[in-house]
Amino acid sequence: MAPAEASALNQVQRRAVGELLRVSPVADDLGRRFEQAGFRLALVGGSVRDALLGRLGNDLDFTTDARPEQVLKILRGWADAVWEVGIAFGTVGCRKADAAGNDFQIEVTTYRSEAYDRDSRKPEVSYGDTIEEDLVRRDFTVNAMAVSLPGIEFVDPHNGLEDLARRVLRTPGTPQESFSDDPLRMMRAARFAAQLDFDVAPEVVAAMTEMADRISIVSAERVRDELNKLVCGAYPRKGLQLLVDTGLADRVLPELPALRLERDEHHRHKDVYEHTLTVLEQAIALEESGPDPVLRLAALLHDIGKPKTRRFEPDGRVSFHHHEVVGAKLTKARMTKLKYPNDEVKAVSRLVELHLRFHGYGSGEWTDSAVRRYVRDAGPLLERLHKLTRSDCTTRNKKKAAALARTYDSLEARIAQLKEQEELDAIRPDLDGNEIMEILGVPAGPVVGKAYKHLLELRLENGPMAHDEAVAALKEWWAGQR
Repeated sequence: MAPAEASALNQVQRRAVGELLRVSPVADDLGRRFEQAGFRLALVGGSVRDALLGRLGNDLDFTTDARPEQVLKILRGWADAVWEVGIAFGTVGCRKADAAGNDFQIEVTTYRSEAYDRDSRKPEVSYGDTIEEDLVRRDFTVNAMAVSLPGIEFVDPHNGLEDLARRVLRTPGTPQESFSDDPLRMMRAARFAAQLDFDVAPEVVAAMTEMADRISIVSAERVRDELNKLVCGAYPRKGLQLLVDTGLADRVLPELPALRLERDEHHRHKDVYEHTLTVLEQAIALEESGPDPVLRLAALLHDIGKPKTRRFEPDGRVSFHHHEVVGAKLTKARMTKLKYPNDEVKAVSRLVELHLRFHGYGSGEWTDSAVRRYVRDAGPLLERLHKLTRSDCTTRNKKKAAALARTYDSLEARIAQLKEQEELDAIRPDLDGNEIMEILGVPAGPVVGKAYKHLLELRLENGPMAHDEAVAALKEWWAGQR
């Protein structure tokens, strides 16, 4: 091993000692209970990896030779709470507080081996008898390490520690066998690249490319969860590029590789694919309190309507008229297919639809009416729309970028100014439905809705009206209707 690699290895080992000492009272106590019952217990997988990276949290994963019913018996009376949600797959969960009051979320899984047949979306689970059996079935070598308890013995049959020091993802066995057992591991490779900034070994990339079609047997929900974790990682560009380069994106998010539009010397336009990845990174830089999946997905999908709307104009320019409208429909369709919650589908689609609204107001001389409509249309998504719009500027022309930023600064100042004068966050007509019915002498029905909409348009156009003015405007409208 090279000196630099040896030094990196020593660093991860030192970090691991500190992290494991922090959780050792709970882990050792649990290990002794399993030992006294005649079973083996080990901290395993992501918990060991994160300890070695110095980022171990309070979620701890263990593996054991005890069967789930025996695990339940050991945990009851020791844990503060026990749940059996994953028991069909050999996993029992519990919560345990240490002497300092720190809560640990613990999962204990029986040694197991799981695999898909060619057509199944669900794994077949069988239990193993040794930790070596369990570790060889794991997705990557950096997740195939364990620490036996209570004696704290390091178990690393696949050299995961060296791979961790090198920051590389390899599989314990051949990648073909691993991805055949569970095709979702191909998505996990991209996800870990995005979360940890790891490189994926060439043979693993080759297997992902060769076996990309295999992802089709995995449920949309599991694919969605991995995609979400990838997009919310610290380095999503790295994971997304891997999905595109291996062809996995063609199966799970085809709108992304479709952005790699062909260009020629006569019809020049921005590289939409690279632009999209840059917009995503710029949106991340504007986040204020951790990853915002709605903002990140909107940034990733904001231009997916461009391939369907591209037109070559007579003067040599390339246009993408109404790509935001087409993109919103494509966003809704893709997110629905991936089983995203309805509220997230609605929010991301709306941001995609609105992302060009700012540019429709020319030089930035916003009227009060335009500001009100902008705020009304964005609704609770306004702050995200601010971030998305600012992120969408990727020009290398510093003068142009500065001008756009100043223009948007001006818009935000106008919004703040009007918010002080009016209730922009809850714009509504100056008369409610009951008042409309009473003034016009009509029952509830379509007429009231039309009158309400007319008054709302007046409110957006002219701002608040006094009660008498609103009544007069309503009567004038009603006279015209009759």
